Amino acid sequence: MLAGTLFALAAGLMWGLVFVAPLMLPDYPAALLTVGRYLAFGLIALPLALVDWRALRVLAPGDWLEALKLSAIGNFLYYLCLSAAIQRAGGPLPTVIIGTLPVVIAICSNLRDHERDGLLPWRRLAPSLVLIAAGIACVNQVELAALAREAGPGELRRYAEGALLAVAALACWTWYPIRNADWLRAHSDRSPRAWATAQGLMTLPMALLGLAALPGLQWAGLLDAGLDLPLGPRPWAYIGLMLAVGLCASWLGTLCWNEASQRLPTSLVGQLIVFETLAALAYAFVLRGQVPATLTLLGIALLVGGVVWALRVKPERRAVPQPETQP
Repeated sequence: MLAGTLFALAAGLMWGLVFVAPLMLPDYPAALLTVGRYLAFGLIALPLALVDWRALRVLAPGDWLEALKLSAIGNFLYYLCLSAAIQRAGGPLPTVIIGTLPVVIAICSNLRDHERDGLLPWRRLAPSLVLIAAGIACVNQVELAALAREAGPGELRRYAEGALLAVAALACWTWYPIRNADWLRAHSDRSPRAWATAQGLMTLPMALLGLAALPGLQWAGLLDAGLDLPLGPRPWAYIGLMLAVGLCASWLGTLCWNEASQRLPTSLVGQLIVFETLAALAYAFVLRGQVPATLTLLGIALLVGGVVWALRVKPERRAVPQPETQP
């Protein structure tokens, strides 16, 4: 139990880096951050492919196409929206919005395929949804109040755009695990590790295409004309952070999470996902150099409480009526 909890904590600490990289490189656009992260991850996946080459050989063209879709939405589009959201709205609000992910996935599963996985009773989910909504409202109130004191109306628009982009990122990462789980269930004879490596490999050509497209985006006015491509104004900081995020968040964090999943009950592992949210919030406030306001701490507590409450709700399977037998 102790080893599993420590592995889950390590995974959360590394996944939290994803949320602070845009704050550490505020002069880098979201497109450049996304390309850099997944270029690093794709290069890391190459030696992993040598280990899993036998399992990768049996993947059909349709499987590689599915891996491409999962990487495009679950990796590229997700992180593009998330990094842009954080640079517009700051760290806390996008982090708590993404922190609702376990509950949003549970709700979508409830609406989609409860015949297979069982139905989560709505009456038991309702208190967690109220807690989560109250937590987000508390954090949002503090961020809006600080924005009103320090910035003009233009910044308020950027904040609203950041909130919408965070919701878009949440939608991407709600779709991804459900679609990924569908493939794994339909191919139970395949290696989950090799499937993760396949998705990592598909990020590499997309990252290279994205890198080649950056000058065109700059020419079209979608990127700052004065931005030095492809490494930006602080090349070594950019390369180092992208390698750290690619290695730690994209690979090592997942490895630690898998180790935790092997040691802990599934119900407990689900609750320990909150380590990621707490780590990201802690990093954001350390970068700000300030202690969270009382209302922010209350909002974080409400969010964590709501997620833990929801993850403790057990699905109920409906009884299938049996045909009557003739005497």
